Amino acid sequence: MREVDPKTTNRAKAFDLWMRSPMPMVTMTKTYDITHLRRVARRSGAKLNMLMCYAIGRAASDFAEFYMLPVGDKLMQFDHLAVNTIVRTEKGGINTCDIPFSRDIHQFAADYLRLTAEAAKSDEELNLGDDYMVIGTSALTKCELDSVVNLYAGFYNNPFVVWGKYRKGLWRTTLPISFQFHHTQMDGPISTGFLNRLQEVFNEIEL
Repeated sequence: MREVDPKTTNRAKAFDLWMRSPMPMVTMTKTYDITHLRRVARRSGAKLNMLMCYAIGRAASDFAEFYMLPVGDKLMQFDHLAVNTIVRTEKGGINTCDIPFSRDIHQFAADYLRLTAEAAKSDEELNLGDDYMVIGTSALTKCELDSVVNLYAGFYNNPFVVWGKYRKGLWRTTLPISFQFHHTQMDGPISTGFLNRLQEVFNEIEL
């Protein structure tokens, strides 16, 4: 992680507009077709949550804006992405766990299984540190949700992706997904580009 001068990036105007905003977060919701993703999970035995996290990281990696993040009053540049997932611990609590993103889905799957297993046994969150721009996720699969608007804490500016229980139809499976982001990090064309790219990745994934 390193500080960059916003004026040297394509986020200069957004930095001036939104860094002092009392509510700089934006939430968008889109319903996805995850029929192919569920088939991949069933055929391979992979966890659907792992495939979701991989797809989010892969779609985000196509956009330079995901490698920048406002931290405090500065704009920071990152070399790597990670996807954070919530893990149920053996003691009945929850831990957050950062998974380093790799375009190699087999490497990502191996890291996911190893790190989530460690988080389940740990009393502490598993964070990768300042070298990674982390995309938060939360899977609330006990309930069919139409949308989720996360609270604005003022110190956690990371993009955040939330979904509930998927919906099985006769021919396809759908899933509404909520995406929250700091307006300094990206504007509408980038955020909607990411959302559209995510559907493409859902349709492309093979394992």
